Amino acid sequence: MQDNNQEMFPIVDEEGNILHAATRGECHNGSKLLHPVVHLHVFNSKGEIYLQKRPLWKDIQPGKWDTAVGGHIDLGESVEQALLRETREELGITLHEIPQPIAHYVFESERERELVFVHKIIHDDPITPSNELDGGSFWPMTSIKENIGKDLFTPNFESEFQKLESDLKG
Repeated sequence: MQDNNQEMFPIVDEEGNILHAATRGECHNGSKLLHPVVHLHVFNSKGEIYLQKRPLWKDIQPGKWDTAVGGHIDLGESVEQALLRETREELGITLHEIPQPIAHYVFESERERELVFVHKIIHDDPITPSNELDGGSFWPMTSIKENIGKDLFTPNFESEFQKLESDLKG
């Protein structure tokens, strides 16, 4: 398996207005074309947070632990549609309502810039990660805090977790 570098992404301004489109390859090659993504933090009723393990074939941050659901918004798709689609595709969860919005912000790495729309849910039913992932598990918040900075998590997850920790708990 591998990412489709020809997949088309919307290119947006910092408010999310679509300016034009570009391929995944163009967005991930250091061009810093701002493209929108969704993140969903999945908590259980014990307050643990579910993390996905990124497969080794991914073009960005292979083998790292990351936000439960993270995916690009397709051209012509809304934030809400992308959240529902990615949650179903990655975790096998069919959501019947839009998860609680937490924040949106611009994330920038050496290779890319993303406009990230962050949401959260509480979910105690079984999770069935797809073959897009190398599995996943619930982590106690203390275990996440103890492992920040140890190259276990994606930099994006670490940054988001630290920035939004109080919003995620609440």
